[in-house]
This record gives sequence, structure tokens and C-alpha cells, in this order.
Amino acid sequence: MNVSSNLPPDSYEKLSRLMHTKDIFSFFVLIIAAIIYYLKLNFDTWYKAHAPYITMLLCQMDMLYVNCVCVLKACFKKIDDNLTNLRELVVNDEPHLLRRIYHEHRNSFLLMELRALKKQHRAINDTVQMLNTIFSLQLLATIILTFIELTFHLYHHVTRWKDNIEKLGMNNIGGQLFDLFSIISMIYYSVKIILIVWVCETGKDRSVKIGITVHDLLNNISDKKLKVELQLFSLQILQRENAFSAKDLIVDVTLLVAIVSNITTYLLILIQFLIAEKFCNISSQNPSQYSSQIHSAMA
Repeated sequence: MNVSSNLPPDSYEKLSRLMHTKDIFSFFVLIIAAIIYYLKLNFDTWYKAHAPYITMLLCQMDMLYVNCVCVLKACFKKIDDNLTNLRELVVNDEPHLLRRIYHEHRNSFLLMELRALKKQHRAINDTVQMLNTIFSLQLLATIILTFIELTFHLYHHVTRWKDNIEKLGMNNIGGQLFDLFSIISMIYYSVKIILIVWVCETGKDRSVKIGITVHDLLNNISDKKLKVELQLFSLQILQRENAFSAKDLIVDVTLLVAIVSNITTYLLILIQFLIAEKFCNISSQNPSQYSSQIHSAMA
């Protein structure tokens, strides 16, 4: 609330559209998944009845994290826009009759603006670090659950496609409900992790762009006091890396690529175990048929 108090109303209007859209979408997806979940399972253990509630609670916390990062990204953008306006004011400087007095007043104004922006940037840095501390365990839980859910739901669809039989003793309707629940879960977890990575990556890019704008402004200013203030600003940016992380695990595109590659690796391992199990069953029933299967597989 403190760091976002300087944001203009139109920024909040744009943010509110994104926040309400994703919150409403995730809520209705989880409601549909919960209905299918309650229809398809017999609650023989206590934790099955509480699983949708825990999933919705984790979803709301993840959406709260995304909202916070979106607000911080808008704050970074506001600082960068103000620095860009200062640079345009310096570059487009026109001749003035009382040039010395004009430059003294202008430089005093720029100096106050830079100090105010540097103070705002420091406050946003502290907020980013506090956000990383508060949401670290939750982000780790989200990443681990996303990896597990996507891996085993994909494996379920591979086995259903391979064997074309009903799993876990379900009837036809139960199997179809489980397939629908599995598809909805994969869409939900995929969209959620992509949204988290996207907002963290764009927020980090906004922070990096501030450093570029500061260096551009530094190259276009000759006043010594302004140069010193810009150098201090640049040093502050270098010392405080505004990366959104979870226990030293940076949330960016590299993390998303690592999740996808690991899911693919473990899915291939599970498929290999499935093929090995089939070969073992064939060998125990008919050794000659097992030998022919091995030769065909090698071919």
C-alpha cells in the first residue's frame, strides 16, 4: 500500500482488469474440478474431502502473490517513466534568455526528483525482498505440486491411451469423470505456473530497464551534482537485484524450461517402466512371444 500510493488511477484500472479476470477464471475452474472430484471418488479417508479446500486455499495465495508482483511491476514502470521524462527534459533543452538562473532552478528540480525516485526505488526493493521471504515456502509448494500433478496426470493419459482400459476399478462413467478431472487439473496447473513465471519475469525486466534508463540519463547530463546522484542511484540498483525468488530459486523463464524438461524426463522414465512391465508379463506367460517382442522392439 505504501509503495503503490504514487501510482495513477489508470494504472490501477488496468491492473484490476487482469486481477479480476484471472481470479474469476481460476475460481470457476476449481469449482468445476471440485464438483467432478466429489462425484468420482468414494471418500474412504478423511483427507480426500479436504483436498479441494486446500487446493483452493493454495490457489488464492498464489493469486495474491501474482497481484502483489503486478503492483510492484507497475511501481517499477512508474519510476522508469519518470526517469524517461527527466531524460527528455534534459535532451530537449531549448535556449533560454536567463540561462544560468534557468539551469539552476531546473537542476534543483531534477535533483529533488532523482532523490525522490531513488527513495521510492529503495522502498520497492525492500518490498520485493519481504515478498520473497513471505511467499518462499508457498512458491516452493506450488512448483513441487505443479511438477507432480502434471507428471502423473500425463502418465495417466499415456496409460489410458496405451491400454484402453479403466483404471483403479472405475466403471465407464467414473473413468470418463477421472479423465475430465485430469484434463482440467493439467490446464489449471499449467496456466497458473505460466502466469506466475510471466509476471515475475516481466517484473524483473522492468527493474532492469530502470538501470538502463539511469545510465542513459547519466550520459546526457553534465551537472556534477546530478551526476553524483545518478551514480548513487546506479550503485543502489546494482547492489539490490530485484529478482523474485523462492528460497534462492529464481522464478523466471529458466525455471519454467527446467520444469518442462524434468516433466518430460520423468514421464519417459515412467513409460519405460510401463514397457518393461509389459515385457515381463509376456515373458512369464509365453517366453517365445517375449523373444519375438524383444527382436521387434530392437528393430
